[in-house]
Amino acid sequence: MSDNIPCRKSFTNTLLELARNDQGIVAVTTDARGSVTLDAFASELPQQFVECGIAEQNAVGISAGLAHSGKKVFVCGPACFYVARALEQVKVDVAYSRNNVKILGVSGGVAYGALGATHHSLHDIAVLRTFPGMNVVLPCDARQTRKLVELLVDYPEPVYVRVGRNAVPDVYQNDDFEFQLGKANQLLDGSDLTIIAAGETVYHAYQAGLMLKEVGISARVLDMSSIKPVDTDAILKAARETKRIITVEEHSKFGGLGAIVAETISETPVPLKIIGIPDEDVIHGKPLEIFAHYGLDKEGIYNTALSFVQK
Repeated sequence: MSDNIPCRKSFTNTLLELARNDQGIVAVTTDARGSVTLDAFASELPQQFVECGIAEQNAVGISAGLAHSGKKVFVCGPACFYVARALEQVKVDVAYSRNNVKILGVSGGVAYGALGATHHSLHDIAVLRTFPGMNVVLPCDARQTRKLVELLVDYPEPVYVRVGRNAVPDVYQNDDFEFQLGKANQLLDGSDLTIIAAGETVYHAYQAGLMLKEVGISARVLDMSSIKPVDTDAILKAARETKRIITVEEHSKFGGLGAIVAETISETPVPLKIIGIPDEDVIHGKPLEIFAHYGLDKEGIYNTALSFVQK
């Protein structure tokens, strides 16, 4: 698998492969088949595809009804609309009603870049993790996304999946790794500090960990793709063994991965640094430019870790 595949494309490619042999799989979208990359699915399996037009609230309600009738439903579209405009339907029709809908939010975080704050989704973790019955996952690359879809087809609970828009480098160089909800993957071991990341920041955290090793700092790096359920054991183990934690997220500093880690270690606290988006309207720019501005790229994480360890 190339390292030039967007997670959204890996998701829909895998979904189509599985749907060819499972008529229960249904894809629902909202005039977003192009941006979601569902064109091939719609063309090949029109009887398993529902186009709702620009109507995210309706799409979530329709998806809930299909799931209630026994279908394996994947509703797909821009993350910013499904976690804002359609949030009440996600809360009531999916999470509260325990309808087994998988929500694929594409172009999450700052993936829309220059379109600005109206199109960013930097609150989704904070909101959706408070909904009983809702799971939240941010895969980091194409290989992990594929394993995620294979798991989700028969997973018995609602799940929100957030991916970006552009191609991302491979974090995992082959398919020889485990993936399950509620479990972190350790990419590097270390004793001086732990860096915990999710989604597209995982690659940058891993690269920063390699850079730190070159200057004699032993950094543990955890891929916390499963935000809810979260691997509390891995967090507590990191706190106990490395004494310092940095979290990295393409999300507001409030209520996201950093908050989850802070809550987890609150009874036995260790120094914690949260790298995320501050309480401001995000600058306009390409996603990687925004990453660099807020210290979410490998250089930013590296520099934060250096100063953190040297305090």
